[in-house]
Amino acid sequence: MAVFGRLLALVGAVAVCLAMPREAPAQEGRFEALANSRLHENRPTPETAKTLRDELYFQRATQTYLWALPLINTMGMKEGSEKQFGAGYNVLPIWKKRLDAKTLVTTPNSDVLYAMGYLDVGKDGPMVFEAPPGLQGILMDVWQRPIPGPPGFFGDVGLPGPDGGKGGKFLILPPDYRGEPPSGYYVYRSPTNNVFVFLRAFYKDPKNLAPAVKLMEDAKIYPLGEKSPRSMTFPDASGVPVNMLPASDIAAFEQLKYLVDSEGTHLADPDWLGMLAMIGIVKDKPFRPDASQKTLLQDAAKTGYKMSRVIGFENGEGDRDFHVYPDRHWLNPVADGTPANPGGALDLAWRRTKEGYTDLDVRTWFFTDYYSLSPGMISQVPGKGAKYMIAFTDSTSTPLSGATNYRLHLPANIPAGNFWSVTLYEAENASGLANGQPFPSLGSRDNPAKNADGSTDLYLGPTAPAGKHGNWLATVPGRGYFAILRLYGPTEAAIDKSWKPGDIEPVK
Repeated sequence: MAVFGRLLALVGAVAVCLAMPREAPAQEGRFEALANSRLHENRPTPETAKTLRDELYFQRATQTYLWALPLINTMGMKEGSEKQFGAGYNVLPIWKKRLDAKTLVTTPNSDVLYAMGYLDVGKDGPMVFEAPPGLQGILMDVWQRPIPGPPGFFGDVGLPGPDGGKGGKFLILPPDYRGEPPSGYYVYRSPTNNVFVFLRAFYKDPKNLAPAVKLMEDAKIYPLGEKSPRSMTFPDASGVPVNMLPASDIAAFEQLKYLVDSEGTHLADPDWLGMLAMIGIVKDKPFRPDASQKTLLQDAAKTGYKMSRVIGFENGEGDRDFHVYPDRHWLNPVADGTPANPGGALDLAWRRTKEGYTDLDVRTWFFTDYYSLSPGMISQVPGKGAKYMIAFTDSTSTPLSGATNYRLHLPANIPAGNFWSVTLYEAENASGLANGQPFPSLGSRDNPAKNADGSTDLYLGPTAPAGKHGNWLATVPGRGYFAILRLYGPTEAAIDKSWKPGDIEPVK
């Protein structure tokens, strides 16, 4: 009987153990542990409920960050600029001595002059932008989609715009504008209240930037019908330390709260507004995450930012191959553009034109490595727009390293009617590489030495080869970087790809 009693006790103990919630095996990975979260009587235990609830909040926040990267990119520029230079439709910072590595912004071009302004046509009403002759610019909504303008034009003003570079008055209407706009304007109807004005001016001689600065300062922005608009101010942004990069902390979600309040249903569809609401971001309601949620939002932003870096260094996404040439390492997300369809398989809102869905990974790739796009910029007409290509790796598919010396061979007759340049960028955040040189770029207007056959060799590395200082871009040991080759005013050989650059090759 004693043995039988002990047997019953053992069976009972086993039954109790089987009924108790089971711990996940120690060797389980994080995702297995979530999938095998403990249940008691077929219900989540309090511990499981908290774990999964926090995981759900974190996942929603992380995916929202990646989905909203174009917005976060815009808001990083807007907040960084306004903090340093002031806010208002009349404030137009100009990089009057070119843009150097002190300005932290995604892949800036040091070989043109930049000006950037930020408007709110929901608050200030329809806005007039007066473009002087010879300017090139893009009017974009807060997603950095080019704003629809006169038939056949999207975003472009100035040289690639309806004025053909002659200048004129451009009227930017808010999304809720009703009625017939006044005559005498090129009319652009913004899908969002927040508008990004991005201007470029070209110079011929890097030692004489005054004409290009004067051109920028001839621009005017003011509310339609305003009798006494505020006077324009043009702060000099060159050499000023300013952070205009996308936020990678909880500030990104605070920026999204600002946009939800100022845009409402203009910002996104009900599903994505729902995703925002699930993390506490609702129009005209307080955004007050508790201490635990703040930690999750902070971690989600950091994770989303790092995920964007993973996506942004890929050679392609899904069935999309970004290689510009099949036998080179140069990349471009719209590398398959044609004269009839400059964006290739994508439109300028990053939708797949055939399938009809937004390619979120390609959009994330772009806003990790670039910002702003318009028909004028990707034109396949010889002499128009620009050809961009990016290199993350050398000819052996190894990521570019600041401690290694490289050579980049550019064959003769580089097909750029305006200018060409090569610029280096920080792998960490895609801002200009702080390499100790005045600018992290080198191009045709710097007059690098040519070879006897008309080709050009550029050298990238921590030290310049003997006698090659004029053809050298400095790099920094311990810092990864990438390079962008720009061909402005690309000629036929660039468009049909009969001319192609060499890869970046490691040298002793």
